Amino acid sequence: MNEIWEKQAAYNAWMNSRLYELCSALSDEDRKADQGAFFGSVHNTLAHLLLTDLIWMRRLTGDHDVYRFENDAGELVSNPGLDTVLYEDFSKMWARRVTLDEQISEWVKGLEPGAAGRDVGYANMSGKTFSHPLWWAVTHLFNHQTHHRGQLATLLAQMGQDFGTTDLIAHLRINK
Repeated sequence: MNEIWEKQAAYNAWMNSRLYELCSALSDEDRKADQGAFFGSVHNTLAHLLLTDLIWMRRLTGDHDVYRFENDAGELVSNPGLDTVLYEDFSKMWARRVTLDEQISEWVKGLEPGAAGRDVGYANMSGKTFSHPLWWAVTHLFNHQTHHRGQLATLLAQMGQDFGTTDLIAHLRINK
């Protein structure tokens, strides 16, 4: 399972890198324009993905210092909602995304063999507690990214931007 997660983490970082690179060519106004998406804009959808990855890594590792909710000014944000935008500055959000993707990859690589079956317990944002196998949460982490990147690919296409392939298999073929 760990090898699969390592591949998914690498794919996740690859896709995020390509996505942020494409989005960097857009004006701040275009990135932040409400396009009627679930989180409104390209920027807000990117912000949601960053925030939720931080939430999940806090749950999975228990490390609230490394995976802190921090804004552009370096201030801690307490109890953010799923639509909270930690970074209004795109370049700062991008830098945090790169760091977070590296942290996710390193965490996955550091998991002991057989970790997938161990239970992980946490409270959701409403305070409800859950306990289930680690593999459920890690699979959700990567699947959630894929879901919202699909939304972003659609938003970018509507803006005339070609995101290219989003296929996991394409990444695996390139990075055997």
